[in-house]
Amino acid sequence: MSDVLIIGAGVIGTAIARSLMRYDLKVTIVERANDVACGTSKANSAIIHAGYGADADTLKGQFNAKGNPMFDILCRELEVPFDRVGSLVLALRSEDAQTLQGLKENGEKLGVPGLKILTREEVLNIEPNANPDNFGALFAPSAGIIEPWELAIACAENAVENGAELILNFNVTKITKNDTGFVVTDGKKSIESKLVINCAGVYADFIYGMVTKSPEFKIQPRRGQYFLLDKTAHGLVKHILFPCPSILGKGVLVVPTVNHNILLGPDSEDLDPSKKEAVETTFDRLNFVKREVAKLCRNIPFRDNITTFAGLRAEATGGDFIIRESPQVSGFFNVAGIQSPGLSSTPAIAEHVVNWISDRLKPGANKKFQPKRRLRIKFMELSVDEKQALIKIDPRYGRVICRCEMITEGEIVDAIHRKVGGITLNGIKRRVRPGAGRCQGGFCGPRVLEILQRELGCNPLNILQEGIGSQILLGKTKDYLS
Repeated sequence: MSDVLIIGAGVIGTAIARSLMRYDLKVTIVERANDVACGTSKANSAIIHAGYGADADTLKGQFNAKGNPMFDILCRELEVPFDRVGSLVLALRSEDAQTLQGLKENGEKLGVPGLKILTREEVLNIEPNANPDNFGALFAPSAGIIEPWELAIACAENAVENGAELILNFNVTKITKNDTGFVVTDGKKSIESKLVINCAGVYADFIYGMVTKSPEFKIQPRRGQYFLLDKTAHGLVKHILFPCPSILGKGVLVVPTVNHNILLGPDSEDLDPSKKEAVETTFDRLNFVKREVAKLCRNIPFRDNITTFAGLRAEATGGDFIIRESPQVSGFFNVAGIQSPGLSSTPAIAEHVVNWISDRLKPGANKKFQPKRRLRIKFMELSVDEKQALIKIDPRYGRVICRCEMITEGEIVDAIHRKVGGITLNGIKRRVRPGAGRCQGGFCGPRVLEILQRELGCNPLNILQEGIGSQILLGKTKDYLS
């Protein structure tokens, strides 16, 4: 029997699992997809918000303000790229000045450091491509950028390295409460656990409905669509550019990424509650993103767009995070409605949930806990001498597979065989970035597929782009021609 079963291997579920491994606990994570970070964690704005945006009396405000300063140590331990580039909320109308002042006062109430209102001239001095007709901006130096999927992968990897169990392709169909805890099944396999943590994202209300007929909340899928510009657009902006927020959220953004791309988006579109998989992009909403970012920034090179994508946010009834034990089902803890600033709140949410579990189960410390995950070699960041020495040990690091991102065979092989290794093309892309460049896998995709086939010892027809049904190869050409 597990002590704790976590449903959902996004950034929140994996961060909780990793934090739990500081204790002498048996922890199991189950995930319906074939990899971690396959939901909201792989398709969002990749921002660590400073913490001024949500009201001080909300969970969003409290956890964001507490979580932001925790990222320096967390990302250093897990070797996750993180950069405090700072953010600017632009006043695009004269009346927005009052909104900026309100955001500043709210942030100061929450302890957000360094907030300052800049004049138009000060804005253009640090961001020459910002809208020249702005009426000033709120500057937040503690805002940052990150790879959210890499954070989830790193947390999962470190949790497993410290003894947690991760079960993929486990689509929960039934949860039964009994005297000792819960029995969670996917129709084929059952897992017993003393406690259950529901981190199922847009499916959190569906999962909660398995243990109570009257859930206190519903989840509304809110879709956001993005453009991703090539690295040739690097330098367009140095800070994250926001408009003043509205009732639908923080608005459409211009974001520099940790990998030197530029991200544009998202829009905000509430979908029918049943559309929990609707991640297609649409012509009209992408055009809306184009129009909105043009209000923030000049000279956007849309000709350098290399892909568009969409992600879903889990908007909960009431509009705030739901982080509490069920009032109806003892031992069942909901971590739901974790949309923006959910990523920014991740370490603080994990700490809160783990404190609750510690109070409940009274576990001893895990004296063997290792906070740092196994070193991941980034070949192109090594010195010439380090590269030559590594190639002598392992010649695979001397073979470049992805020319756009300069990723070697050695890095791809390592990504396959790590504790939470990638088994799909997108899984490898999230871990070490082949296919993330200008050609989007057009050249390196077949080579990555060959490496996956060889290292996994499987039929190439079974290699997937992402989820079930996304086979890349259907058979031999000559068979189809005949």
